Amino acid sequence: MMNKTNVMRILDAKGISYLAHEYDNSVTDGEKVAELVGIPAERVFKTLVTEGSDRKNYVFVVPVAKSLDLKAAAHAAGVKSVAMIPQKKLLPLTGYIHGGCSPIGMKKPFDTFIDESASALDAIVVSAGKVGHQVELSPRRLAEACSARFAPIATDKK
Repeated sequence: MMNKTNVMRILDAKGISYLAHEYDNSVTDGEKVAELVGIPAERVFKTLVTEGSDRKNYVFVVPVAKSLDLKAAAHAAGVKSVAMIPQKKLLPLTGYIHGGCSPIGMKKPFDTFIDESASALDAIVVSAGKVGHQVELSPRRLAEACSARFAPIATDKK
């Protein structure tokens, strides 16, 4: 039995059901993670943290096989522009490290957006807040857990 992560404890407390997946924690590439947990890449999502032109931080959840469309993300957030935060800012800002960042249970709540492709799926997979751990849950329940909205924010990788 795997140890519960903070994300799993939060989901339990909110009464949101999920399936836990564990994989080799030396792997941080999202498409490889999808392969390891045996789930199609379009159902496995990564969590990206940005800073807007208004100096506020925004969180975006997009399929691992796609990229964040910065223009669409800025539009969804209602700001002029957004840029990825430097990796060294991730842990102090969110409490999570690269490869283990979850939209659930960050140090403080941020405006969060999930790519609209998730809303057509029964279940998606996101980080459980620790490298090597993922949770699979309903996209609507994920949105509920982190007060997220759905928006068209993903684009094909360049």
